[in-house]
Amino acid sequence: MLRDVPHKPGVYLHRDRFQRVIYVGKARDLRKRLSQYFTPSRAMRADLKTQALLDAIWDFEWHTAPSEPEALLLEGRLIKEFRPRYNISFRDDKRFLLVKVDLRDEWPRFRLTRYKTDDSARYFGPFAHSGALRQTLTFMRKKFGVLTFGRGNPTERERKSSTYQVPMKLGDIDAAQYRERVERACVFFEGQSKELLTALEDEMKAAATKLDFERAAELRNMLNDLRTTTKPMARYTREQGRRLRTHSAIDPTADLAELAETLGLGAPPRRMECFDISNISTTHIVASMVCFLDGRPANQLYRRYRIKTVEGQDDFASMAEVVRRRYARVLREGAAAFADAAEFSQENSGDAMARLSGQLPDLIIVDGGKGQLSAACAELQRLGLHEQPIIGLAKEFEEIYRPARPIPLRLPHDSGALKLLQRIRDEAHRFANGYHQLLMKRRIAESVLDDCPGISQARRNLLLQRFGSVARLRRASVEQIAAIEGISRKLAETLVQFLTEKR
Repeated sequence: MLRDVPHKPGVYLHRDRFQRVIYVGKARDLRKRLSQYFTPSRAMRADLKTQALLDAIWDFEWHTAPSEPEALLLEGRLIKEFRPRYNISFRDDKRFLLVKVDLRDEWPRFRLTRYKTDDSARYFGPFAHSGALRQTLTFMRKKFGVLTFGRGNPTERERKSSTYQVPMKLGDIDAAQYRERVERACVFFEGQSKELLTALEDEMKAAATKLDFERAAELRNMLNDLRTTTKPMARYTREQGRRLRTHSAIDPTADLAELAETLGLGAPPRRMECFDISNISTTHIVASMVCFLDGRPANQLYRRYRIKTVEGQDDFASMAEVVRRRYARVLREGAAAFADAAEFSQENSGDAMARLSGQLPDLIIVDGGKGQLSAACAELQRLGLHEQPIIGLAKEFEEIYRPARPIPLRLPHDSGALKLLQRIRDEAHRFANGYHQLLMKRRIAESVLDDCPGISQARRNLLLQRFGSVARLRRASVEQIAAIEGISRKLAETLVQFLTEKR
């Protein structure tokens, strides 16, 4: 109820009737912000997108944060986790800024980065306000005399140029003295800056007393930036095996452990593969296979398929085909590796079979219910993969179907295991739809050739087979087109002129 929502900063999540997160937002005052969604005037003034969101809201939840910047950080994490359909910001992989300093360098530098790696460097952040952070780095360069951009040891120009030395010269100190400056700057970044901020505040008041208001305003802005940057930030974590009880983001280890316990697997499924069919039209029926390793997407292992043996929209037969093609190939490659190991190397058969088992997933997920699952299981049986763990995830009620069990499994909506399955299912759906849209755009582009005089269906296929796409065909010369058997130079000239006019 709205009366239970506090007047505090935080984030809110809107859910639809299937308890899927459809929008994540932040607010300085949660109650005021949420109440705006449920006023009649808001619905009357809303644009089409907002109206669709308002119509879809079935429930909401909120999580408070100590400050508005921390609410912004949490909002970004939750959007990346749930990928709500009505959010635009934070849907990409852009991350908040961090400050990195590698103390192993002889002359360490404070640099901005968006990724934290296990490289023994020190990291500070993340920081929600990039502008305040950059101003803070400028202040640090002047106050502590440290390098805040560039790479490697300072060049001769850096040691002499006043740009880098205000107010302390690098040329007058050695590397050991410089590292003392770096340590003081690190202490400042850790939030131990009360004395320095107090001194700046006193300087600001003194400037105002002397009627030097320009200097006072400059110091005021600097103080605001420093306080924003050095203010301690909360770390959002969750209990092992629990889901979003506090301000949290994805915890794959906990989700995998919960999924293994839920499905009765011997161990957390390290490698999972999920299949989805996209048959928006009968022109192009495609499928996708996405792979998660340790609970995270492994994009390099994604695969996409054009359904070849199925006519019309038949999800069951399409799922059977793609599962058959995927694991028949895995078995062929495994058999080849086994033969090579036995004939050409010292690797024994057990090692070769271990490599094969490494290519088989610990869990297969198909997007769909009993029908899709039965079709996939039948193909696995034909391939001899009788013990392969597999489930189906039906979208309407998020029910989990298992082989030989007539009653589907329903998990709580806040279950980490269910959220993990939803993430991989939604990723497979996104990948399949993306491929379908790509083929449709390509088909629309190729249709322009149908209007070109002299280009029959056979010649059209020859041109596309040779150049791959209409875009490449547009870049081809008359000589390159005329080199194709069945295409005369005159026809090539006609085609080039036609494509030029159709740009």
